[in-house]
Amino acid sequence: MDQIGVVGLSYRHAAVDQVARFSVPRAELPGRLAQLRERAGAAEILYIGTCNRVEVVYASREGTPAGDAREQIFRVLTGRDPLPGEAARVLRAWTGEAAVEHLLLLACGLESAQTGEQEIAAQLRGAWEDARSAGTAGIVIDRLMGEALGMARRVRRLSAQVRPPSLADLAAERVLGHLDGRRGPVALVGVSPMTRRCAALLHAAQLPLVIVNRSLQPAQELAHSVAAQVLGLEEFRARPPAVCAVVLAAGGGEPLLDAAVLARLRDSAPLLIDFGVPPNIDPDAAAHARLARVGMSDLIEAAQRRRLQQLMRLAPVRAAIDARLAYLRGDLALRLFGPQLADLRGTYEHIAAEEVQRALANGLRTLDPEQREQLERLGRALALRLAHLPLAGLRAAALHASAEAVDAFFDATRAARTARAVRIRHTRGTNDE
Repeated sequence: MDQIGVVGLSYRHAAVDQVARFSVPRAELPGRLAQLRERAGAAEILYIGTCNRVEVVYASREGTPAGDAREQIFRVLTGRDPLPGEAARVLRAWTGEAAVEHLLLLACGLESAQTGEQEIAAQLRGAWEDARSAGTAGIVIDRLMGEALGMARRVRRLSAQVRPPSLADLAAERVLGHLDGRRGPVALVGVSPMTRRCAALLHAAQLPLVIVNRSLQPAQELAHSVAAQVLGLEEFRARPPAVCAVVLAAGGGEPLLDAAVLARLRDSAPLLIDFGVPPNIDPDAAAHARLARVGMSDLIEAAQRRRLQQLMRLAPVRAAIDARLAYLRGDLALRLFGPQLADLRGTYEHIAAEEVQRALANGLRTLDPEQREQLERLGRALALRLAHLPLAGLRAAALHASAEAVDAFFDATRAARTARAVRIRHTRGTNDE
């Protein structure tokens, strides 16, 4: 786990507009991933960008612990050098087991603005697919993301009877509250986990929906599941239909709906809910058009009021993550020291075999073949039995002690083995004389 590092920022300690300054447009992602890997000196790298966080996951080369890459990642994501101390102040960093723990918590929704939400798992999977397509994910990140998404699936099983709320649930509540019992049409701009969840909730409330997207195929697939109308983004901007609400969650660095489009929407006075980071609608433009806009900051503030209740409900998830971390710690420790443990067990067997052969060559040389074989089997069994206690102790030590401490034990063992071999050769030489 020492190879793994995470650097980023989220709603937990940064404003939405600050998070937006570090976000990477989807079209630029392949080039930025390669640049991030090079600048951070990493072997593997992955970029996570959601509506309220930007994080970079990296793995150092084998045998090299992950270092603090905040300054390098700051430069690549912002395009400028940080001021003295700025990268450490703005970005958070985790390395080793803390980085793995952070990603498991993130995948399970415990780090989300709406605690327990499940859309984050789909976003993590998308980030993983992007990194694999760009050739920046390898064995370490594949294992890490597999563990994180596996934990997310386990969480879904733990809470199968209760659908965890998400920011999309809060958005749908805002839309229904705005409609106040009316069945007015709602436009959803962009095909993302957030708009998909909103579409399902609003369809269940029997509201007519319009799915708007640059690419029509994913819009048509979503529209088919919720009996919705489909419009291309340019068509919607040129001739927006009269809708009561617009929910936006699309990528891109520029606002999707400018002042001219908002002026065309003004007659129907829709509620605007903007998941975009950066915003899909400029807040000043919405205010100038006198349209109510709910941005990520508003949704996060509402979610935080429910956070403690959700954390209490998800206590078993936290326990499951702790158990998985303990398993990974043990698994990785055994992988690291496995060859040395096997070598130590072999040493016990070798010593026992030598002593048995010495006895058979001297005081027990009169034994018949069957008796000799029984003695050899006894020697092997005793060797394994005697090796069990130190091996078990070393497995436990590998979980809690540093790699240096365990290496020191094996160094001492090798030294003792060498000294014993020298004594045996010396004894044999003396006997020969």
